[in-house]
Amino acid sequence: MMKAIPAALFLAGLAACSGSGSSSNLTQTPVSAQDALATATPIKHVVVIFGENISFDHYFGTYPNATNPTGEPAFTAASGTPTVAGLTPALLTANPNSTNTANGTGAANPFRLDRSQALTADQNHGYTAEQNAYNGGAMDLFPKNTGTASSGTGTGPFYTKGLVMGYYDGNTVTALWNYAQHFAMSDNSFDTQFGPSTPGALNLISGQTNGVTQVVGTNSTALIADGQGGKTMISDIDPSADTCSSTTSTSTMSGKNIGDLLNAKNVSWGWFEGGFDLTATNANGTTGCARSSFSTVLNGYTADYIPHHQPFQYYASTANPKHVRPSSVAVIGTSNDGGANHQYDTNDFFTAVAAGNFPSVSFLKAQGYQDGHAGYSNPLDEQAFITKVVNFLQQQPDWANTVVIMAYDDSDGWYDHVSKIVNGSTSTADTLNGASTCGSGTPLNGINGTPVQGRCGYGPRLPLVVVSPYAKANFVDHTVTDQSSVLRFVEDNWLGGARIGQGSFDAIAGSIQNMFDFTNGGSTPKLNLNTSTGLPM
Repeated sequence: MMKAIPAALFLAGLAACSGSGSSSNLTQTPVSAQDALATATPIKHVVVIFGENISFDHYFGTYPNATNPTGEPAFTAASGTPTVAGLTPALLTANPNSTNTANGTGAANPFRLDRSQALTADQNHGYTAEQNAYNGGAMDLFPKNTGTASSGTGTGPFYTKGLVMGYYDGNTVTALWNYAQHFAMSDNSFDTQFGPSTPGALNLISGQTNGVTQVVGTNSTALIADGQGGKTMISDIDPSADTCSSTTSTSTMSGKNIGDLLNAKNVSWGWFEGGFDLTATNANGTTGCARSSFSTVLNGYTADYIPHHQPFQYYASTANPKHVRPSSVAVIGTSNDGGANHQYDTNDFFTAVAAGNFPSVSFLKAQGYQDGHAGYSNPLDEQAFITKVVNFLQQQPDWANTVVIMAYDDSDGWYDHVSKIVNGSTSTADTLNGASTCGSGTPLNGINGTPVQGRCGYGPRLPLVVVSPYAKANFVDHTVTDQSSVLRFVEDNWLGGARIGQGSFDAIAGSIQNMFDFTNGGSTPKLNLNTSTGLPM
């Protein structure tokens, strides 16, 4: 077990000897415990900001070309900025979703959403609904199957199911466009499988949604028979090991996750989620599981903590059911953290890093109103959280060996025009290629070593941005990756390429390493952005 780690360890280093005699000087060079660990790359700290519910085309469909209307933050691409596999002129003006009459009044071309439309309705992002939207790969039934109209009255697709075709550009998701231009992004990264938040979060940490057991309630539609006598998770259901979870329907996961592998090698890590600290009291007097925060964009309050967004709570080995607090700042990230078991609040991340205790691997989940999820969050509040994190980390001594990976849990059902199926399924929830059919071939194994159903993927294409001194500058990567590619990077960097096993997607995941240049000495410049506008400061 790892002992409590102080802010910095002092490792002895030999200074250069003067002459050929026996005299030498022993100097003390401060090296943190995390930096002292052997890694396959110069990266010593990975920070994953895991956002909610965004398809690639929804945020980057017209990158790097922004409309730049008066009164909105402007984005002008630097000379030589690469284009992406985004919304072509044909897709913008003659999209199959606008011509397929099955979409009814929701039939629409992709259309631009401006900053005044940052708050939208939540779209349908169910496992089956998304497959129906794909319509066998024609990608032309999004309004019918995943579209939801925004409330209110008005004309145009914003007030119909055609809202699902809406996209933002660099005048609203300005920070993300600036990070993409100055660092590296992917235009070929996918949701590991179809479906909403919880499967996406589980795939990030284990590459596996099979091996689920319902503990509270019965016959949840979030679970599907896997064809081998077990079940696979295809939708949202709260973790049983969480005092804040639903009292009517919860589940647990079996198998391993990345936390188990990191613990075995004494690599410090943590999942930091807004609202996890039940001892805190917010400005509005809310506390415990009911903490909430106000958003001026929403003009209302949103719950800080959402249990089904916390994937480590599903596993007995990494759960912290009662949200026990770490015994001190110095032990955050370690296995002797006073019973917190690596599960913390986002506030604990800032406190620990500022104190010199920067975990090797950190997963950050913003409090509800800043996680980007349509309906209760929005891109402007999300931008404020992301820029706060990056600006803060760039001020730290360890920025020189840090990477921030911005990834997402699912697409929310928002339109994206690219499909790539690598793992088939024939469960009753599958419909991509007809009844009980999604893709083809033998599915990946489940946790018991036999092929299982209910994991059809890849699902929709999602944004993926890498910010680091070692990120390639103004670079678009076309390597096929998915959520478990982030898991694979951690495994390759700290664990010698060890894999989760038990049918995890990490075994077939593409690498994100093409987004880095480890020969440049970490020379990609910092980029501090305004937390409100997303513009460089």
